[in-house]
Amino acid sequence: MSNGQQSGRRELDRRELDRRQVVAGAGLLGLSAALTACGGAPSAPAPVSQAPSAPPSGPAGGLIPAGSAVELGRGADLPVGGGAVFPEYRVVVTQPSAGRFTAFSAICTHEQCTINQVANGTINCPCHGSRFAITDGSVVHGPATKPLHARSVTLRDGALVLGQ
Repeated sequence: MSNGQQSGRRELDRRELDRRQVVAGAGLLGLSAALTACGGAPSAPAPVSQAPSAPPSGPAGGLIPAGSAVELGRGADLPVGGGAVFPEYRVVVTQPSAGRFTAFSAICTHEQCTINQVANGTINCPCHGSRFAITDGSVVHGPATKPLHARSVTLRDGALVLGQ
């Protein structure tokens, strides 16, 4: 091969290498974009009906030991016809009528998503739109077909006390 051919070959090799680097870089960029799209950017959290006063942190898993009780907050702070979700205890407490308190598991019976809201007279699941009655936890709107599991809540000295 002549010097001119070798020089031209080196230049061609450099262009091919540069082209390969560009193609590889574009491939990595595309892969990065695809992975980002799959993971997605964190979305804004769904609105949650906050508890009237912050309860103490619950044990791991949000359940309380058998025979134990935990104070959730003041009953007077719970709106009549509404309620509050206590995610750390996996419970939702409602006050369907003045002075009457009910509690249910905050785990939807459809696909076990965590209930996040009490609004417009229903307990609402954000995952698939199931809604439950604040009076008895029965299904108001599916896809859930089973009511929420009842939990024990009492009013002691004005405080809502969750027990198992």
